Amino acid sequence: MRIIFIHQNMPGQYKHLAPKMAQEGHEVIFVTRRRNVNIPGVRRIIYDLAREPDPKGHVYARQFDSQLLYGQAVARTLIGLRNDGFMPDLICAHSGWGEALFVKEVFPECPLQIYSEYYYRGLDSDVGFEEDNAPSIDAQCRARARNAHMLISAADADAFITPTKWQWKQHPSILRDRMSVIHDGIDSRVCQPNSSVTFTLPTGEVLSRDDEIITYMARNLEPYRGFHKFMETLEILLKSRPRSRVVIIGGDETSYGHPPKNGGSWREHLLPKFKIDPLRVHFIGRVNYEDYIKFIQISRVHLYYTYPFILSWSAMEAMAAGCAIVASGTPPVHEVMQHGSNSLLFDFSDAQQAADHVCRLLESDELRLRLGTAARKTILNEYDLHSIALPKQIENLTSLAKNV
Repeated sequence: MRIIFIHQNMPGQYKHLAPKMAQEGHEVIFVTRRRNVNIPGVRRIIYDLAREPDPKGHVYARQFDSQLLYGQAVARTLIGLRNDGFMPDLICAHSGWGEALFVKEVFPECPLQIYSEYYYRGLDSDVGFEEDNAPSIDAQCRARARNAHMLISAADADAFITPTKWQWKQHPSILRDRMSVIHDGIDSRVCQPNSSVTFTLPTGEVLSRDDEIITYMARNLEPYRGFHKFMETLEILLKSRPRSRVVIIGGDETSYGHPPKNGGSWREHLLPKFKIDPLRVHFIGRVNYEDYIKFIQISRVHLYYTYPFILSWSAMEAMAAGCAIVASGTPPVHEVMQHGSNSLLFDFSDAQQAADHVCRLLESDELRLRLGTAARKTILNEYDLHSIALPKQIENLTSLAKNV
C-alpha cells in the first residue's frame, strides 16, 4: 500500500505505526512541520503555514483561523504529491490542528482515518474542573467552537480512532459508531523494571534504587497536570519523609490551559509560595527518552495528576516500569487504574490525602511491590504495544483500505 501519515509534530501518535508499515514493505510518506526527526524507510515532507494565525477577530474563531491555515498548508502539500503522480491507498491524519480539513478535496476516493484525540465539552470535562460553579455560557460556547475543524473533517472521513473509552465517550454519539478504540500502545520491552538502574542528576550526583525517590512528570508543569496541587503535596511530603528526594521532569511552557496571569511559568509562579528544600527537590526540565526511562525505573513512588483530560503516556509507561503509583482519581485515570488493585487514588483537590498515600507506600515494601507488579500486568494484558496495540492498529488500517 501507499500510505500518508499527517501530524504536525512527527511522529506523534504514529511513532510505532509508521515505521512498522514501512518495515512491512509499504510505501510510507509522513507530512509534517517538524524538521529534526527522521524515520527509517519513511519519506518526510515538510509544510509551512502561509502566514501566522490572526490574533484578532471573534474569540471563538481565533483557533479556527489557525486550523484553516494548517488545513490549507496540508492540502497544498497533498496537491504537490498528486501532481507528481502519487496516489495513496490510505491516509491517516491527526485531527487536532486542522490538518485533516481538506484532505478529501485532494484525494476524494482515498480512505481517510482520523485520529480523534479529544472532543471539547463545556461541561463535565476539563472546562471549569476546579471551579465551584458551573462554567459560564461563554466558556461553554468557546469550548464547543474548538471542535469546528474536527467536525468539518469528520463529515467526509471514513473512519476514526481514539485511544481510550473515556475519550470515545467525550465525542458526540453521531461519531462514535465509526470510531474504534485502540490505544497507541506502551512498549513494555523498553518500559520495564530495572533494579540496578542509576540516575544522574544535572549536578552530577548519582541516585540509585537504594534512595527514597519520589517522582513527578508532565510535558509542561501546569495546572492541567495538577502541578499546583503537586506543590502542595510536595511541601507535606518533605516534612513527613525527611530522607526522601523528589525528582521532577517537565518544561516551563503551557501545553494546555493558560499561563499565569502575571506572566512567567507556573513553576516560577508557585515556587515562592511553598517551602521547598532545593537540596532534596530537583527540577531537571526535559530529558531525552533514555534518561526518562531511568527516571521511572528509579522511582520508589510516582505521583500523577490530571484534569479530566487525555491520559498521559507517561502514567502508563510508569505502570509498565512497575512503579508504585499514586494518582488523582479523575475519570480518565479510573479507566486504567483501580484503587488498591494497581495503584492508590486520591481526590485531585486533597493534597493531604495524596501525601498520605505516598507515605503509606514508602513505608511498605510489600504494598509497593504488589501494586507495581499489578500495574505492569495491567499494561501487559491490555495496552502492550507489540502484542496488542500495534497488531490491532495494523488490522484496523488493512480492513479500512480493503473495505472502503
